[in-house]
Amino acid sequence: MLTPPTDCKEYESVNFDSVIVRYGGEMGIKRTWTRRTYERRLLDNIKSMLKHYKISCDKVIRKHGRLFLKTPSAVEASFKLAKVFGVTSLSPALETTSKLSDVVDKSVFLADLTLRREESFAVRCRRVGRHPYTSTDVCVKVGRQILNAFPERHLKVNLKNPDATLGIEIRDEKAFVYSMIVDGANGLPLGTQPKIVGLLSGGIDSSVACWLVMKRGCPIVAVHFDNAPFTDKNATKQTLNVARKLFNWAIGFPQKVYVVPNGLNIKEFKEKKLSEHLTCILCKRMMYRIAEQIADMVGAEAIVTGEAMEKPVSQTLRKLRLLDSALTKYPVHRPLLGFEKSEREQIARRISTYEASIQKVKEYTAALRKPVNVAKPQEVAEAEEALNIKKMVERSVKSLNIVDL
Repeated sequence: MLTPPTDCKEYESVNFDSVIVRYGGEMGIKRTWTRRTYERRLLDNIKSMLKHYKISCDKVIRKHGRLFLKTPSAVEASFKLAKVFGVTSLSPALETTSKLSDVVDKSVFLADLTLRREESFAVRCRRVGRHPYTSTDVCVKVGRQILNAFPERHLKVNLKNPDATLGIEIRDEKAFVYSMIVDGANGLPLGTQPKIVGLLSGGIDSSVACWLVMKRGCPIVAVHFDNAPFTDKNATKQTLNVARKLFNWAIGFPQKVYVVPNGLNIKEFKEKKLSEHLTCILCKRMMYRIAEQIADMVGAEAIVTGEAMEKPVSQTLRKLRLLDSALTKYPVHRPLLGFEKSEREQIARRISTYEASIQKVKEYTAALRKPVNVAKPQEVAEAEEALNIKKMVERSVKSLNIVDL
């Protein structure tokens, strides 16, 4: 696969006039009506992204598995649209006609601007429609013409492992020539699946979990629990910074974070003099119940968290089951359950949330430094009998603050 170089300034000198947007994968195997619905959503999301970044697009040509965008800012558009879920890859391209001589001329023109001295190259052609030539004919003629046009560069053809690849996409009466492929986000277009409430902290895992379900087409309703005074205000600021990075992948959808004050609930646990080793589990169960109420409010279908199985004490299967038992209506999805820490960090770096997530904030002081391995369900139930759970949930939901990013 072609990939963009680290420095793309050389491509800025090429007046690309089009962007090839490739999609397919799961979308391509859907039934006709479903595929068309997904394609419309994908196109809407692309238009929202272009509008957000003020990138003009004069025309969109729709073909099976492809969108061809006419834009004078093709390189910029390709990198911005790489964050649209459902897009497999993109290429800034030069448009010409499908006449073989025009394809050759445009290919030689692009080769002149992109091939360096003593580089090896290959020509790849994808063709759809009826033409008086084959794809092999195109590759052979373009390759020969490039060699003849630049003898002083000592270029070589290497079909197996070339230094550079020239791509040609021929669709009916039009052809597009390109020399770069930008990897897309893949997945399903955002908005093709129901909303999910995402429990978002300032850490690495929760944002990665939210991103993974967004990749499956689910818009995220971000919910953050402010545990002040048991942590500082920087914790909420950090979460909002992480949310901004995360929502760069959801342009065109609501950019809001539901901030729930949770300190009063923790304070009440302590005032009731409940066992300190239960504070963490009681707090999380309260969060789940509040998230369930918010799911009702916004019409979401589930809750997603960043919990994994790396920490043997705080996130065992028994404890996760104990957390789930606090809910009555909605399932909890944990997409990171089988991911190792290094894998989660790798995704966080890719989606640009990592740096915001590793900023130092005041340590959460309400929980024990060494929590017990497993809290017994009966013990948790007895502790919650001393609390007015319904009133606490209602108070938390009424006092939440919706932050527009």
